[in-house]
Order: sequence, then structure tokens, then C-alpha cells
Amino acid sequence: MERQGPIRLDDSEALPEPLRGAIVALGNFDGFHLGHQAVVGRAVERARAEGRPALVATFDPHPMRFFKPDTPWFRLTTLDQRAELVRQAGADALLVFHFDAALAAESAEAFVTSRLIGQVGAAGVVTGADFTFGKGRSGDVAMLAALGRDLGLSADTVGAVALDGEKVSSTSIRSALRQGRPRDAARLLTRPFTIRGEVRHGDKLGREIGYPTANVDLGNYLRPAYGIYAVRVTLEDGRVFDGAANLGIRPSFDPPKELLEPYLFDFSGDLYGQVIDVALVDFLRPEAKFDTLEALTTQMAADCDKARELLAR
Repeated sequence: MERQGPIRLDDSEALPEPLRGAIVALGNFDGFHLGHQAVVGRAVERARAEGRPALVATFDPHPMRFFKPDTPWFRLTTLDQRAELVRQAGADALLVFHFDAALAAESAEAFVTSRLIGQVGAAGVVTGADFTFGKGRSGDVAMLAALGRDLGLSADTVGAVALDGEKVSSTSIRSALRQGRPRDAARLLTRPFTIRGEVRHGDKLGREIGYPTANVDLGNYLRPAYGIYAVRVTLEDGRVFDGAANLGIRPSFDPPKELLEPYLFDFSGDLYGQVIDVALVDFLRPEAKFDTLEALTTQMAADCDKARELLAR
């Protein structure tokens, strides 16, 4: 299915009148995993029952990136991906609060009165049980409920979600990806971790050895374990191809360059300039350095056979 453009709103613009009076799911929602889906699902359920719009409000950049700009990359979704996931969950729009010095210095009370009520006109808000907000993270769900009672804003809290006895969290998803366990991450996300990026011109070494790859910059995404993956690639026109990808720095070539390089099975054509989605389905092996191109191509053929086998299951 071709990607469709969801409604994404910036807090610098006036909220469209039809979206005022909404039930708002509020949080970072980076992974949009099972726990996030439960919060958004509650907001959508309430909105539909009350005949109101449903909004999902998030923050960009992530507060962690604002306070600790040198933190290694940890993003699981882009805002565009999040907006699509939010719409698929039934919400009417994604509202992005720009997290800057002004927002960081705003008191919890001011955030509720000026942002949620004044700017958004929210009728209700739904958060996770561990949600905090306001300067110094001084606000929590108890304060939000108390403020809401005084201001006519209903506040609802959704507890943590567990799967097979494990609490679902972005932290556990990131850990699984960094350890080369994409299927474990996918269970908690309800979909494979997917990197979206524009196909760039590379040095065309893959083409020379019979494996033309699409070169994609990893951008601000979390860096999963470097290695070879079985992948599923979605093109802009909605076509989906299985493939194998190198994610890392290509130790057999000099100079090292960090890239995601999917090779699409049974595809021919020009992908340059296209924005593609590369879903990491299975981890095949870590990166390795090969002394000869013959050894490398022999291993790549074996990797592709293994990827085909895993993706066919």
C-alpha cells in the first residue's frame, strides 16, 4: 500500500478549529510500541464515545536530545513515520510541540493552562502512568489529574503493558536492536524496526560485484548491531521487495563509511532519489572483513540464500 500523507501539525501554527476540544494522547511515543498504542487507543476510544476529535501530541526534539545533545542516536521513528502510525491507530492528527529552552523552562501548571487548554482547547488528556512534564519534570499524572479537575480537563492514565511477563518499553526495544535481536524488538513494536531514508549515489562497488545496493543514510535513527540483515523494502509506489542488507561501516572497503545498504531480490530499476522503508526482519551475522572480493561475493551469495529462506517463513 502506498504511503499516505497523515495530518501533522506544528505548535507554531494555530490549531484548526475542527480539532479543538479533542481528547489528547500525550507523550513522546518514539517507538509507538504496544504501550504507546494502548495510550493512543484509550484516547481514540474516548474521543469516539464523546464525539470529539482525537489528537496525539508529542515532542521534537526528544527532551533527552535537548538536555543531553551528545547522547548517541536513539530514535526509533521519524516524525513522518509516527504521524502515519498515529493515523493508522485512529487518531485525527499528530501535534508536535517544539521542545526548546522556553518549553523546558515552563512550569507544569503553565504547560497545562497555556498549551493543553489555551492552545489546543483539549477536553481531556490520556498519558502513560510514568509521564512527567514541566520544568524539572515537576509534573506527574497526579498533578495533571488535580489540575484537570480545577480546569475542566479530564485526565486518564494507562498503566504499563506487559508481553509474556516483560514490560514493554522503548528501552527494551533499543536494547534488543543493539544486541542484534530484531525479531524481539518487532514483538514489542508490533512491526519490524524500519529505517526510512532517501537513496543516495554511492561508490557503486556493489554493482561491480553483482550486488547493486541502495545506499541509505542512517540519519538520527538508533544504530542497531552492525551486520547483515534479512530485510523487507517498501518503495514509494508501495511495492515490497525482500532483500539482504549490510548495516555498518563495510570493513572490507576503504575508507569505512556508515551506511544501510539493502540489496533487493528480483528488482531492476533506478531507485536514486526515492525515499524507501527498510524493515530489519532478521539478523544474519556480524560484519566481517574479507581479504578477497571472491571471498566476499561467496559470502554475500550465502547471505542472500539465508535471507530468502528466513523471509519465506
